[in-house]
Amino acid sequence: MILDNIRHQLGADAATVLLLNASTLTLEYTAARGFTTALHGFTVRLGEELSGRVALTRQPLSIPDLQNVLVSQPWREMLNKHHLMAYYAAPIIANGKVLGVLEVLHRQPFEPSSVWLETFELLISQAAIAVDNAGLFRALEHTTLELRFAYEETIEGWARALDLRDYETEGHSRRVTDLTVRLCQHLGLRAQQLVDVRRGALLHDIGKMGVPDAILLKPDKLTPEEWDKMKQHPRLAVELLSSIKFLRPALDIPQYHHEKWDGSGYPLGLKGKDIPLAARAFAVVDVYDALTSDRPYRKAWTREQAVNHIRAEANVHFDPSVVEVFIQLLPL
Repeated sequence: MILDNIRHQLGADAATVLLLNASTLTLEYTAARGFTTALHGFTVRLGEELSGRVALTRQPLSIPDLQNVLVSQPWREMLNKHHLMAYYAAPIIANGKVLGVLEVLHRQPFEPSSVWLETFELLISQAAIAVDNAGLFRALEHTTLELRFAYEETIEGWARALDLRDYETEGHSRRVTDLTVRLCQHLGLRAQQLVDVRRGALLHDIGKMGVPDAILLKPDKLTPEEWDKMKQHPRLAVELLSSIKFLRPALDIPQYHHEKWDGSGYPLGLKGKDIPLAARAFAVVDVYDALTSDRPYRKAWTREQAVNHIRAEANVHFDPSVVEVFIQLLPL
């Protein structure tokens, strides 16, 4: 869009934008108009070719007739192929830094007038703002991605720590997370919702951090009092996570994954579709993974045994429509 406007405003036959790669000290063609040969990806070292001299000196360069100017053979062939004879270029500068070079070319010898130069100055100023803003956006996007990766790695670290503390099977949190995300995708949840599902699934038992080891790791059956304390872990999860803004939308699974379709679950005794969909989906996945994993007190169930159990619990523990979608996802 910018180059199209520049060609139109300046009456140029061709125009290019080269951006400076500060790491390699080269200019890279990023956009071009008026050329039948693609220039994107071609590079010029600072101080070399016409554009490299413009960037290095930070000064405009006007060449009314290119016929007697020394340029490299590939560039000469490009000029001849497109019958380009006149050249004008200036550095794209923002906040005192050279960002690149804008080139305009004509098929006839050309001497820029004062009005033409004023128009060029205005256009290159607009280009500098656009390029600078794009660079700031890319830097912000990169920083945001790095921050998000840091968030996700931290969450995965918490999940691994929880697996170790609760003597869960190796990779339990990661397995149930991956399968829950797949299931929720098939249930129609949107991309941002799936991000929250992933985080919630990884942290589904974060509330157990507040359960004493004597209860959490007790090998024998829990007393009624101990069981009451164990059932507090969804509430504890809310207390732990609700103060973290980016995790608030992920609370459905940690808070509600022990609710049951028939209303007999905890902590609130929610029933049917009053239970958030992500929590209904996770409940099925969590039980399946538990049944098909080895435990100190039993061997893992077969896929068929686990599927039969989950089917039997449809309309009791599980949402029957979620059960059917889940079973279709499982490998045969």
